[in-house]
Amino acid sequence: MQADRDAIRILRRGKTVEIPDFSPTETLLDYLRLRDHAIGTKEGCAEGDCGACTVAIGRLDGNGGVVYRPVNACIHLLGMADGAEVVTVEDLATDDRLHPIQQAMVDHDASQCGFCTPGFVMALFALYHRSSPEESGRAAVNDAIAGNLCRCTGYKPIVAAALEACKAPALDGFGTIETARKLAGLDDDKSLFVGDETRFFAAPATIDELASLYVLHPDATLVAGATDVGLWITKQMRPIERVIHLGRVAALNSIADTGDALVIGAATTYAEAWDALTALDPDIAEVLRRLGSPQVRAAGTVGGNIANGSPIGDTPPLLIVLGSEITLRRGAQTRVVPLQDFFIDYGKQDRGPGEFVESIHVPKPGPHTQIRAYKISKRFDQDISAVLAAFAFDIVAGEIRDARVAFGGMAGIPKRAGSAEAALRGAGLRDFDRWTEAFDALVSDFTPMSDHRASAGYRLQVARNLLYKALVEVSGAETGTTRLVGYREHDDALRT
Repeated sequence: MQADRDAIRILRRGKTVEIPDFSPTETLLDYLRLRDHAIGTKEGCAEGDCGACTVAIGRLDGNGGVVYRPVNACIHLLGMADGAEVVTVEDLATDDRLHPIQQAMVDHDASQCGFCTPGFVMALFALYHRSSPEESGRAAVNDAIAGNLCRCTGYKPIVAAALEACKAPALDGFGTIETARKLAGLDDDKSLFVGDETRFFAAPATIDELASLYVLHPDATLVAGATDVGLWITKQMRPIERVIHLGRVAALNSIADTGDALVIGAATTYAEAWDALTALDPDIAEVLRRLGSPQVRAAGTVGGNIANGSPIGDTPPLLIVLGSEITLRRGAQTRVVPLQDFFIDYGKQDRGPGEFVESIHVPKPGPHTQIRAYKISKRFDQDISAVLAAFAFDIVAGEIRDARVAFGGMAGIPKRAGSAEAALRGAGLRDFDRWTEAFDALVSDFTPMSDHRASAGYRLQVARNLLYKALVEVSGAETGTTRLVGYREHDDALRT
């Protein structure tokens, strides 16, 4: 690739910082602590779970403003911050005056040992800038700090501090017109290549450059949000020599509404796709609310959750029952594959060398389609699913004309329950004998494994129970009688 630029540029404390020399796998956390000496940002779990390393990334929002999103600096590669403002806890106070979030934390005694506090402050800083005072209620605060772990204080005073600070508009000197102007100056639409042919960090600016580079280096690691790859680096210590970052390719970061479907670029983050996806169905909104944390959703991508082929990814079962297809590209050639056929076996997908996921075509539910989805995990917030169940029933005149049932965590891949689906097609909503056939058919559809998240027997029983719950609900039961949270009867799907 002919590089237009051989150094990344970030905005720090109002000044442009150019960084020409860095390892392809250097994390933003290591840069901040070891080179920028911003040691208020802490290293805790090194896998994006505890939130102690949370910083805010500011980028243009497309309307001339600046949006701040929290990210886990421990698994966020330094090169991915190119063109952004990086805000750390040291940057908030000015002239010996604390930021409103910091002051509220002090006033409400919301810190004890203090190790986690910078991460909480930065997560709430992002909320402070993201929401209007009317939108910053307790539920919004709880969601904002779902990716931050405190073992000392307890969350009550932290929530109280957030409610106090966020009741007023954001007037802290961040996200100004001047900041937007400086960020616009960094957004040069140029391709980035740091290193040489044997070891590099590359960020192509166009999809054609990406396709050419990946064909040339099919062994390179594609990185979108690094919420998975970051752990390869920090936990598995994999020797990754070549990194191709997808974040600068505008064609991969887009959402188009065709009327009856969404076409989502593979590098679109969950946060960016939030409004479009959650509008499809309240249950999709509820599952996405529990997918990772705000820090994970700010970086993780829809395409990445597909391309990594995890059997416990939360979005593939949802997208499968909607009938989604993906477009794969290698060089100038593209092909379309039904998402359910993309997953072949554990760790194996229908994707050749130099081929990448370009976009996801997501049909909208039809007028006769009932969607249900449930996530089962040990923790409510920010936990990997033991079982993720998704259902789409086409119901006409009290009859299930078609049934699409998919599970994550039940096999080595996200997988449809073909035998259970067949048992339900043509069944009435009160045909309990056919329901029982479908429950029993799950045994032939899946042979789950036992691991530290759940036993095989537990997973099978949960799958039966969730199918039963879905059928009861689409038969007319109010979800207030079948659920503890996420009632579908609420106008706002995020209320509990």
